Formats: sequence, structure tokens, C-alpha cells
Amino acid sequence: MRGLICAGGEATRLGELTRATNKHLLPVASWPMVYYPLQLLQLAGIHEVLVVTGKHHAGQMIDLLGDGRLAARGGDGPLFDLDLTYKVQTEAGGIAQVVGMAREFAGDQGLVVVLGDNIFERSQSEALRAWGAKPDVAQIFVKKVPDPESFGVVVYGDDGSVTDIVEKAGSVDLRYDTPPSDHAVVGLYCYPPDVFDAIAQLEPSSRGELEITDVNRHYASVERLVVQEVEGWWEDAGKHWQHLAEIGRKIEQTGVNRP
Repeated sequence: MRGLICAGGEATRLGELTRATNKHLLPVASWPMVYYPLQLLQLAGIHEVLVVTGKHHAGQMIDLLGDGRLAARGGDGPLFDLDLTYKVQTEAGGIAQVVGMAREFAGDQGLVVVLGDNIFERSQSEALRAWGAKPDVAQIFVKKVPDPESFGVVVYGDDGSVTDIVEKAGSVDLRYDTPPSDHAVVGLYCYPPDVFDAIAQLEPSSRGELEITDVNRHYASVERLVVQEVEGWWEDAGKHWQHLAEIGRKIEQTGVNRP
């Protein structure tokens, strides 16, 4: 497996905090936000990682992470022993566009994609390693949420198989008045090598971007999409500046990326 961290975007939801720096460099508990997805990939045995970031603060990202071999401050040993590659997304084009940028990097390997602002209590390593042993289907991770109308959610068939993904039922995807399930798709995806052919066939959405939901729908339509429920809590750290402190308290209480 190879890894991809999506760490671009304008992060307007965080207001003035992201005018001077990349969202993924903001502190969450005792680490910069981007450390958490890096750790998740490393714990799954993934050491070659592509970081795609925006053009405005790309230098800060490289200054922080370097080549991926970081020693802990205070003499506690290495934090990361990764082989990092960087690419710059010059304008907003959607998560699927970012995945498409990894074509040469991934080659014929399975690709694990993590959104740089998604943080998990558990590392999901067992599920990632099991998929990586035979990456011939796409695997998405889901979490039950109390407000599924705010997310992309999974549609299940009578036999429990994934038949579709609905993005914000009733507001964006008008095929459904209400969400067909409460299983929200989180920012952790596993794709086989042919994902790049699927992305090449996509048309931009109404907002002019290539949508990751459409990639997942493609695999559902050919019966090659499987779902893995997230173990432990999951948080999107890009919602609001107050939320950063809340997530930090969670990390202090329960730990993060635990086995």
C-alpha cells in the first residue's frame, strides 16, 4: 500500500486562523493536525506517502515535515519514519482530483487516502492491513451519526451490499427526501489501482469539482465497494475553531490512533 494525505483547501470555516497558515498545521492537543493522519498511515505499515497541499502555505508544510523522518522533541525517539513526496494543488478541484494526482506515485499499488483534518481514536490498522493484502475492491469507512442529512451516507441493498452513496439527502441529492441510512462516509478511503481510470471518466459537479462521492458510486455500481465501520470515535477537525479544543480534550482523555 501507499498513502495519500489530502491537505489543501482554503479552510474558510476556520476563519482568520487559516489566513496565515495551512489548516492542517494548526495545533490539536499537543500535535499539529497533520501528524494524526501521518501516524495512522505509519501504524498500518504504510511508509511511502504523498502529501497534496495548497499553494499558499506549501513551504510551511515542507518545513514542518521535511522528508518524513522526524525525531520527537525531548529525546523520546522518532515520531515518524516515512518517505514523503509532495504535490501542490493550485486551485480547488475536489478530493477526487487530488486522488487523481497520485497516479504516478501509486503505480500498481493500493492507495489509502486520508483527509488531513480527519482524526480517529483507533488506528483502523487491522482493517487497512487486511484490505492491503488484496486491494481489488474499494473500501470506505463509515460512522453512525445523529445528523446523517449533513453527510454523504451509504445506501444498502436488501442483502446488505452497498448500492449507492447519497450526498446530503434532501438538500444536495434530491433523489431522497431523507437519508437512507445513518452511516456517514468519513475521510478514510482505500482504492485499487484502477481508481485513476474511474477518475478520468468523471465529469465536474455543479460546483465545478471532481467529487469523491462519484468515485465511490462508481465502485458501488460495479459491486466493488465494501464498507468498514470505524472503531472508536471520529472527528472532522476542520469545522470550527472551538472544535479544535474539544478534539484536543478528547485526545487527552482517550488517546488517539490507538490499536
